Amino acid sequence: MCHDHDSRPPAPPRTGDVAERGVLTLTSADGTDFSAAFAAPAGNARVGVVILPDIRGLHPYYVALAERFAEAGTAAVAIDWFGRTAGVCGETGTRGEDFEWQAHIPQTTPESIDADISAAVGYLHGRTSADLPVITVGFCFGGSHAWRQSGGELDLAGCAGFYGRPSLVGDAASRAHLPTVMLIAGADKATPVADQLALAETMRGAGAEVDAVVYDGAPHSFFDRAFGDWQEACADAWTRILGLADRVAARR
Repeated sequence: MCHDHDSRPPAPPRTGDVAERGVLTLTSADGTDFSAAFAAPAGNARVGVVILPDIRGLHPYYVALAERFAEAGTAAVAIDWFGRTAGVCGETGTRGEDFEWQAHIPQTTPESIDADISAAVGYLHGRTSADLPVITVGFCFGGSHAWRQSGGELDLAGCAGFYGRPSLVGDAASRAHLPTVMLIAGADKATPVADQLALAETMRGAGAEVDAVVYDGAPHSFFDRAFGDWQEACADAWTRILGLADRVAARR
C-alpha cells in the first residue's frame, strides 16, 4: 500500500488560488470511460500535469494532489486505472478504502495505460491550449509508468515519479529521451535503491536528462503531509518536480 487511506499530499512551496476543481469522466481512444479529477489555477497555466496514482487508482489523495498542483500554478488531471475492469468510480468519483484493487492491477496493460494518459493530455490541451507542455507525475505503480513515458511516444514534455519499479519501465529505458525526475525513498522496502539508480544510468545512457535523488532513510510513501520527519524531503521533492515543470515551460 502506497499511503494510508487518510493520507494527503503536502503543500507545494508556492501557492495561489484554485479556479476549478472536481471529478469527471474521460473517454479513452478505445471508447473506455474512466474516472479522473481535474484542477486548474486561477491564472493561466504554463504546464499541465497528468497524475498517475498508486495501485489503488483514483484515491482521494490524488484528487487532493491535483488541487495542490493547481495551487502551484499548473493544470492537473489525476486518472484512475480501472475503467476497463471496474467501470467508472461510484458516487464519490473516487476509489474507496474497500476497493479490491488486487483483482484489477494485473489486468492493466502498458497499452491501456498509455491510451488513458493520452486522453488526459488531450483533456488538458482542450481546457487550456493545444501547445501546453504536459508532464507525468506518478507514485509507486504510477511512478513506474511515469518513468516509462520517457522512452515512449505520447505528447509529453517530461516525467517524474516516486517509488517506481524498474521492471515496469522495461526496455523503454533504453529509448529514454524526455527529461525525467526520479524521487527515491532511501528506506524503500519495495524496490532496492541500487536498482533505481541503475535505471537512471540506463536512461542517461539513452540520452535522457535524469535528475535522480535518494532521500536517505525515507520510507516508501514519504510524500505525505502527516510525515513530519520528512518535511524537508517533501519540500525538496516539490522543488524538483516544479523545477521540471519550469524547464519544460521555458522550452515551449
